[in-house]
Amino acid sequence: MIITVTLNAAIDRTMAVPNFRQGNRHRSVESRAVAGGKGINVARALARLGKPVIATGLAGGPTGQRLIEELTEESILHDLTLIGDESRMNLAVIDPTSGEQTEINERGPEVTAQEVDSFLDRLDYLARGASLCVLAGSMPPGVEPNLYARIVGELGQRGVTVVLDAEGEAMRAGVRAGPSVITPNVLEAEELVGHEFEGPGDLASGLAQLLELGAGEVVVTRSEGCVAAVGEPAERTFYEVRTEPLEPVAAVGSGDAFLAGYVAARYDGAPASECLAFGVACGAESTQHFGAGVIDPAKVARLLGEVAAEGLEIGAEIR
Repeated sequence: MIITVTLNAAIDRTMAVPNFRQGNRHRSVESRAVAGGKGINVARALARLGKPVIATGLAGGPTGQRLIEELTEESILHDLTLIGDESRMNLAVIDPTSGEQTEINERGPEVTAQEVDSFLDRLDYLARGASLCVLAGSMPPGVEPNLYARIVGELGQRGVTVVLDAEGEAMRAGVRAGPSVITPNVLEAEELVGHEFEGPGDLASGLAQLLELGAGEVVVTRSEGCVAAVGEPAERTFYEVRTEPLEPVAAVGSGDAFLAGYVAARYDGAPASECLAFGVACGAESTQHFGAGVIDPAKVARLLGEVAAEGLEIGAEIR
């Protein structure tokens, strides 16, 4: 199995509102609410790609119950730990006239130490039948930021490949624990290394710095694709993978679709360059749908021919 972990799961509502302006009254022309949170979005896309995936994490209250019902209706296998406080609701407003996207995310429920321990016991059980685990998204209030690091360490001892996609202190602590792969976007990567990437040279050196922090491999996602440092240290390869961006219907969750595509290809044992290219194709195709983690595998296959994976030029000091 592939496990996806979503500690701060949500009901994600996406609304299309033409000519959206703050302070004005509007009517949406389209609206969709789905079970969400990064790991759940990844699970949705993996399920559509036909991969054996189970979504786990935390859910509570009426919102959590609705979240579980939504997953069941979508035939996404799930095993969420129930908590006492209410799961969050998020809102994304997309203006189809300008392409602008506004997101409002709740902080999430308060989670007790006992609830965390119950979740970890369940994850330990699920990990016995897993080869790969995706840890994705924010931490709810009250959860120690080193929880991802703890999970990385425990799953690593089981031989499970761990892919980490988070932000802030939870990401910093998680990277130091040595996950197999990290997949930040550019802004998250810049936050980790403490400076902006101003050009191709900065991208390559940034990848090297992220490796030094503890990650086994690094993929940094961008609007046009990704850059990556993959492979064992003695055989490490730096890639730049690009495709022409499509006119988006909605970009909500495109990074999650990329992650699902990358993980799906890796699960199948594809070479690193093909894993990255498939992820980029999935991320691009997902922008044509209204709702996070929604992809059309047939259209992904057609887009794959337009994705270019090339070696990223690196300086001698990185070699």
